Amino acid sequence: MPSHLLISAAVTRWLLSPLLALGLLLLGPGSAAWGLEAANQPSRYSCDGDLLLARVENGAVDAPGIPNTLAGTLPGAFVVIDWRELHLQLPRTNNAGAPSFGDGRWWWSLEDPSRPTLLLQQAQQTSFACSALPASGSPAAAASR
Repeated sequence: MPSHLLISAAVTRWLLSPLLALGLLLLGPGSAAWGLEAANQPSRYSCDGDLLLARVENGAVDAPGIPNTLAGTLPGAFVVIDWRELHLQLPRTNNAGAPSFGDGRWWWSLEDPSRPTLLLQQAQQTSFACSALPASGSPAAAASR
């Protein structure tokens, strides 16, 4: 290989290395430029007077052709609920209609998104009164503080 090509390649590498490092620093792994979106922001609810946070994730979906993809959820989706001292991850059910999530003990349904259903099944079924709260950045939320 001619020596001028070797020198040219070395100079190019020397010039591009700092630029590449700077680019990777600016476009870190959480950057939108990598095609990664920020984590879903949880929806806020009041359930029996206590704050409940619910975040729906689509999870691993290996059968997107299955019907009942209402609200963008597919089989494989799940909801993460933080309420009181509970931290639940409930898988999406394949029930027809609005998205619902359950593990046989807890059940969360968004049939009415302004008043979702939260049920606990033990010896008897317990229903918790829930209602949607304004998003934390909305004018209604700011006015309620």
